[in-house]
Amino acid sequence: MTELLDHSALIRGHINLLDARLGAIALSASDDFFAPMARMLAPHEPEWRAGVYDDHGKWMDGWESRRRRGPGHDHCIVRLAAPCTLALLEIDTRFFTGNYPPHASVQACRAAGAPTAATQWTELLAYAPLKGDHRNTFALASDGIWTHLKLNIYPDGGVARFRAYGTVHRDWSGAGAESIDLAAALHGGRALACSDEHYGAMGNLLLPGRGASMADGWETRRRREPGFDWVILRLGHPGRIEHIEVDTAHFKGNFPHQVSFNAALLPESSDADLTSQCLYWPSLLEPRLLAADHVMRFDELVDLGCVSHVRVNMHPDGGMSRVRIVGTPGGAG
Repeated sequence: MTELLDHSALIRGHINLLDARLGAIALSASDDFFAPMARMLAPHEPEWRAGVYDDHGKWMDGWESRRRRGPGHDHCIVRLAAPCTLALLEIDTRFFTGNYPPHASVQACRAAGAPTAATQWTELLAYAPLKGDHRNTFALASDGIWTHLKLNIYPDGGVARFRAYGTVHRDWSGAGAESIDLAAALHGGRALACSDEHYGAMGNLLLPGRGASMADGWETRRRREPGFDWVILRLGHPGRIEHIEVDTAHFKGNFPHQVSFNAALLPESSDADLTSQCLYWPSLLEPRLLAADHVMRFDELVDLGCVSHVRVNMHPDGGMSRVRIVGTPGGAG
């Protein structure tokens, strides 16, 4: 498989299942002498710290093994945040220039617990060349459901970030009538499109917990023209919405003045043309005032029945940390 040069379309609409904020964990590595494996799953972009050294050598933002002096190659096993199908792998070697691995491969498995010596691995990415100081991306054709990945680097070196973009797989057959956050990333919710994400990514709205800072939310530039900013969310499963929570954690002088919601029930194949479709979605919640650095709950919603997609509108602009769309699953999944 060759490197994918234009990966933006595949990344949008999928989530990184190797994001530590979602619960992804680096379980084991053959060697991480120079830089610990856990750094490879950090959500922020890799950084360069000029002149910074620790007891083992130059400080590097990623996973880095020592120079191999014998046969074989290094590897790292990571647990995905949730069982999922995968569309794209990214092996980011930024700031690794004379110490990046020239080749890599990736294997996957589905296991209830941690992989063992008896685990059967499936190859997702065959032995492929890597570039140094570069976001190496590879599209996948597999429709398997995976829980763990094994990154093999040949023969050694450093990787700044390892990312796996895909869709959470959840068995909804036993969900029953329990109210859950239908938009949560770990329940399969996805942010598909937005008007702007100058300061913060739209997908942050669906992460667990409260944001660690303003950078951990969705924030747009200051609007200098008429209108308002918006983001389209696809629920993990269609359902009837009972209440909505909007969290403006850390947004104090830049939270939106008001928020409103529209929603609709759409067929599975409708995601390609949502920005024009959403103009006609019925109102779920008329504009309501927001407060700084605060969790607000909205219960007085229009009963639209079962919906699959929600448009969140910020009037006129600003930033929010999290959005919870709480309801009961129902209808076609």
